[in-house]
Amino acid sequence: MAQLLLTVVIILWMDVFAQNAQPSAAGTQQVHEVAVTAKKYEFSPDPIRVKKGEHVKLVITALDHDHGFKLDAFGVNQTIKKGVPATVEFTADKTGTFPFRCSVFCGLGHAKMKGNLVVEE
Repeated sequence: MAQLLLTVVIILWMDVFAQNAQPSAAGTQQVHEVAVTAKKYEFSPDPIRVKKGEHVKLVITALDHDHGFKLDAFGVNQTIKKGVPATVEFTADKTGTFPFRCSVFCGLGHAKMKGNLVVEE
C-alpha cells in the first residue's frame, strides 16, 4: 500500500513539473523593457524604438515633479508621480510612428513635452 501511494505521489509530482516546464503562450512573447525618464519638458529616450509584436514595458520615472504619459495609439494614459517608477505595458501590434505626450500640466513648457514611439517591422 505504501508503495502504491508513493507511486501516485511521484506521478502527480511529475505531472505538475511537466506542466510548469512547458512555456505558456504569454511566456513566448518577446518583452522589450525600456527605462524612461520624464522631466521639464522632455522624455528620454526619444524616440523609443520597438519591434512589431513585442510586449512593451516602459518603466517611467518623473525626476522633478509629477508628469503624465499619454500614448493614444495604444490606449495608454498614466500619471507618473515624482520619484516613483510607474510601469506602462502594451503590445506593439501595429507599425508606425506614434506620438506621446505629458498628460499632467507641468509648467509653461508643458505643451512641448512630447515624444515618439517608433514601431518597426
